[in-house]
Amino acid sequence: MGKGNGVGNHAGHMDAIYRTQRHFYDLTRKYYLLGRDRLIRELAPPRGGTVLEIGCGTGRNLIAAARAWPEARYFGIDISEAMLETARAKVQAAGLAGRITLAQGDATAFDAEALFGVSRFDRIFQSYTLSMIPDWQGALREGASKLAPGGRLDVVDFGQQEALPGAFKRLLFAWLARFDVEPRQALPMVLQQIGGAQGLVDQFTPLYRGYAWAGQLSTPISTSAA
Repeated sequence: MGKGNGVGNHAGHMDAIYRTQRHFYDLTRKYYLLGRDRLIRELAPPRGGTVLEIGCGTGRNLIAAARAWPEARYFGIDISEAMLETARAKVQAAGLAGRITLAQGDATAFDAEALFGVSRFDRIFQSYTLSMIPDWQGALREGASKLAPGGRLDVVDFGQQEALPGAFKRLLFAWLARFDVEPRQALPMVLQQIGGAQGLVDQFTPLYRGYAWAGQLSTPISTSAA
């Protein structure tokens, strides 16, 4: 897949950040990337359905989802080849290489048909990726555009800590900024905008006193007359 200068620079930047961190990423992140397991528990793909994770990182979420919902097929993209190297090894070690397919791709513009032979997905999710993607709104639009009829896009990421002490928020945001992570204050509004533009139903839910934010975009259920 060809990359423009912006995409290539971002891919290189992510590789530089995670070339070392990928080896202990899952061990450390489990303590503060809250809401990921909730998303997986509620994924509920249809029997034989397709599930795509955009920004799959080390493959941790895809492996957990494949174990929780064994009758679906799973796909993942990430812009970082370093992360994908770790993800491929973890998927292989988990014995799930036949059910999880990984590919390098840009969250804001990817050809799912060319990468996977699948153009639309029953479930798509983005877990703690929007806060790291410069064009995060473009990543949401791209994901929403890949939904199959009856499909749903789920996101979870850092919230605005709205019901937590101000000192905690300042310390957390300063620490996240060291890793180029920026919680997206406009997420609820952008979900509404994309939903309206693409004819999708949007939903927004603060979690853990605003530590994390969860959102959904889903295709509406048809109510044709009998």
